[in-house]
Amino acid sequence: MSEPRTNIPHIKVCGLKSFEMIDVAVSAGASMVGFMHFPKSPRHVGIDDLGELISYVRGRAESVVITVNPDNSLVAEIAVFDPDFIQLHGSEPAERVEAIRLEGGIPVIKAVPIGDEEDLNAVADYDEVADRLLLDAKPPKTATRPGGLGRTFDWSLLKALDPELEFMLSGGLTPDNVQQAIRQVSPWGVDVSSGVESARGEKDPDLIRRFIEAVKSA
Repeated sequence: MSEPRTNIPHIKVCGLKSFEMIDVAVSAGASMVGFMHFPKSPRHVGIDDLGELISYVRGRAESVVITVNPDNSLVAEIAVFDPDFIQLHGSEPAERVEAIRLEGGIPVIKAVPIGDEEDLNAVADYDEVADRLLLDAKPPKTATRPGGLGRTFDWSLLKALDPELEFMLSGGLTPDNVQQAIRQVSPWGVDVSSGVESARGEKDPDLIRRFIEAVKSA
């Protein structure tokens, strides 16, 4: 369901909270920016601020609102702001993903946690109902957040997937390892959050620029 892949992977910088960091990411070459709406996250953005951030980036890059198991009321609140995508980063089954996409009227990115070969079984099901897929590192059972933990996973597992499958790669990517990831996995896009932070939840403009430059030169 995605656009044709280009030579340079699409770049999504996630967990932005300010106009300043949006400017840094977009100016450096990010084609997507993500805003986290999940109170347990250090990158959480409240509903009142979401609209301003989405409006600010409109026409410059695609906006993505990341949620975790949202109910219909929250989906409706987010839809009012007309983001380009809503990202489902919880345990939403394929049926729920499809319902949000059709009833909410917002294109959907579904995050799929990958920890072992068995986790790949869900990818095909989600590919049928989501507009884009994001393959992320599976969090430990004790984690209070489903992503943004700085964890990578065994990228060689992805060799078992259909080579024509388009997906975004996430999970522990940094300016130092993203080139290796691109060369090994050849993803449609890459997603970064904690890997461009100087402190938890605080984006570092220099790290954002380094990450994007590394992607471009991979």
